[in-house]
Amino acid sequence: MPTETQAIVIRECGGPEVLAVDGFTLPDLGKGEVLVRVAAAGVNFIDVYHRTGLYKVPPPFVPGMEGAGIVEAAGPEVTEVVPGDHVAWAMVRGSYAAHAIVPAANLVHVPAGIGLDTAAAAMLQGMTAHYLTHSTYSLKSGDTCLVHAAAGGTGLLIVQMAKARGARVFGTVSTEAKAELARAAGADETILYTSQDFEAEVKRLTGGAGLDVVYDSVGLSTFEKSLNCLRPRGMMVLFGQSSGPVPPFDPGALAAKGSLFLTRPTLAHYGNRREELVWRSSDVLEAIASGSLKVKIERSYALADAAEAHRDLQGRGTSGKLLLRPPG
Repeated sequence: MPTETQAIVIRECGGPEVLAVDGFTLPDLGKGEVLVRVAAAGVNFIDVYHRTGLYKVPPPFVPGMEGAGIVEAAGPEVTEVVPGDHVAWAMVRGSYAAHAIVPAANLVHVPAGIGLDTAAAAMLQGMTAHYLTHSTYSLKSGDTCLVHAAAGGTGLLIVQMAKARGARVFGTVSTEAKAELARAAGADETILYTSQDFEAEVKRLTGGAGLDVVYDSVGLSTFEKSLNCLRPRGMMVLFGQSSGPVPPFDPGALAAKGSLFLTRPTLAHYGNRREELVWRSSDVLEAIASGSLKVKIERSYALADAAEAHRDLQGRGTSGKLLLRPPG
């Protein structure tokens, strides 16, 4: 029997005002699918991109690519979980709701001792930080990296993982308060991009040598200078575009700037196999459980306040993770 629930339903793309709670009917569970009562949903820039239409999703749809909750029912041929299990997921749309249908293959168990809020806050950004530092450019002792938005939810996790792997970590932030957060997470050098030219500061702090890798989630406003921060044959990892998409780019510029590497990765391609998803999520959640990785939850909002959460996220005034709490 279909399940009636409350959800944010986007019926047309637009500004935060299109995020409104409505009744929503979930279909019957199909093969390999699980019904989860959502305890918390993560708020991420990919949700903004879906809401605005930058990433195309045919409306109507329920946004939200990350969450955690409790299994209520399992469809045919589900072997990974049973009702009552505490689970978390990422890169499956539909988390801005009181209930969600999630493929069992995308669910991971939440270890004992980790709350569902923390699990929801850790999955997408934690696994993003993991693939960036462990796979896209696998950091090693002595490497140098720049993390843009170093006091944001993803940034704080990248800083911690990069430092744990022995890298010298540079981070850009907008305020001294955020600089303190980045330094507490392990950043060796913090640069206030609101008052300092981060390219000039990187060159000064590296004696002109440049960096091995830049992790850039900002996009338009940082892209060119990020490339200029790299050493010859360094890597530019563009994994987001919070300031807007980068315009068409001449690959010849990579040669002129030192035979640079440029990649535009996404978690969808770094966790699309079950074994890889389990590896990354286990690394992240076990590190949180041991206390070696800290997740900062900035604020939790009622589901009905999703528009406010999006405005706060886009306003760049937050640090750490934003969550939505569905009713019930």
